[in-house]
Amino acid sequence: MLAIRLPADIESRLDALAAATGRTKTFYAREAILEHLDDLEDLYLAERALKEIRAGRVKTTPLADVMREYGLES
Repeated sequence: MLAIRLPADIESRLDALAAATGRTKTFYAREAILEHLDDLEDLYLAERALKEIRAGRVKTTPLADVMREYGLES
């Protein structure tokens, strides 16, 4: 179970969409979450990795080195 508070304008848009299509607001909220959850997870992980790199806790490899290692030089 999940309860969320939405800004009034978003709630109105969701109400209108649900009324126009005969689907529930829950259906559209669920669809939006499923559609964007992967992107949000990726963003969080990328931001965390960037912090680790900037803090010097993770070693990076230049792209040219990776390309050379796999015989992909251009």
